[in-house]
Amino acid sequence: MAPHVVLPNGWGLTPAGRSFPLGDLPLNMALSPDQRLLAVTNNGVDKQFIQLFDTKTEKQVAAIDLAKAWYGLAFSADGKTLYASGGNDNTVLVFSYQKRKLQQDTVIRLGAPWPNSIWVAGLSVDDTRNQLYVATKNDSSLYVCNTETFKVDRRIRLESPAFTTLFDAANQSLYVSLWGASKIAVFDTRNLVRKKDIPVGNHPCEMLLSPNGNILYVANANDNSVSVVNTKTGKETEVLNAALYPDAAAGSTTNSLALSADAKTLFIANADNNCLAVFDVSKTGESHAMGFIPTGWYPTSVRFAMGKIFVANGKGLQSSANPNGPQPTMKREDSRAAQYIGRLFHGALSIIPTPNEKALSAYSKQVYANTPYSKEKELLAEGEPGNPVPMRVGDPSPIRYVFYIIKEN
Repeated sequence: MAPHVVLPNGWGLTPAGRSFPLGDLPLNMALSPDQRLLAVTNNGVDKQFIQLFDTKTEKQVAAIDLAKAWYGLAFSADGKTLYASGGNDNTVLVFSYQKRKLQQDTVIRLGAPWPNSIWVAGLSVDDTRNQLYVATKNDSSLYVCNTETFKVDRRIRLESPAFTTLFDAANQSLYVSLWGASKIAVFDTRNLVRKKDIPVGNHPCEMLLSPNGNILYVANANDNSVSVVNTKTGKETEVLNAALYPDAAAGSTTNSLALSADAKTLFIANADNNCLAVFDVSKTGESHAMGFIPTGWYPTSVRFAMGKIFVANGKGLQSSANPNGPQPTMKREDSRAAQYIGRLFHGALSIIPTPNEKALSAYSKQVYANTPYSKEKELLAEGEPGNPVPMRVGDPSPIRYVFYIIKEN
């Protein structure tokens, strides 16, 4: 059960399924309504671009470079238009897909680009009203854009940086995850009046609706959890613990969600655990963990289509040294800058057939084998006798004061 790759932080990687190359730091994936196309946005410091895959053939069918990009990505209801965040260019890019080519048609400008601080984050589409709901993280706002005029119709200020939006057609509602406020803002899409907020966990990010619109799932990135919300009452009915251990400290970075075709199984990306948590959600109020699936390094997005699980691994499948990276004596134009650490890791797309019970059990064992952390190590760490830092919690130490210095660069 040894991992194929051991990372510098001690965690192992044994990614399930088949893998395909992506760009630098893929943050999000979007499925077309018919689930035949999967768009991936690559958002790192290297080249930023969108890739488009055929979910049936598992082949890349198109790609297009972008000046700036971030998390936001969504198809129109007819699947002919793709909207993408332009990051701190403060734009939404509008693409069409024809004859196996992505083509940029126009752009929606929310404001002047950086240093004007807006930063386009997540977005969702309401084709019934020709509206695009855009969350921004730097100016903490909801922008309502017109998809016919490609203009901003309205800006609504929020009390916290927003991560993304989710349009709920069944309930005529719009959900906005407030990254820094531990709640979901809810708007009536008929008049954009704000309704009662939904308290959730810490750092709510991606959201997902059940097919019937009755359940809202919210990934809480800073406390290892997923909130399960009844959309009729606006109340949290369950909290799913996605961590590897029931009382583990925060750090799993639970950030993305996908449901199986029958909506009975929830797949949860744990970015900092390099795995998916799998839950049976077939009975509301009685959800329970089924196991884990190993992924690549830092899974940022999970989607389900054609009976397969698609995972974007933000840092790819292995670490890499940069012996020819930037040095104090090198010139700015030196070619060794290509090994700058920020450009060193490219992402990977994992495609995993839905595991049966036996396969999931084996996957779960592998996830724990890949994990250097355990509850026992919280109380008894590896070390050597006589070290000033004791191995066991509570043992004496000659250290009386600790100065913690934080210095960037």
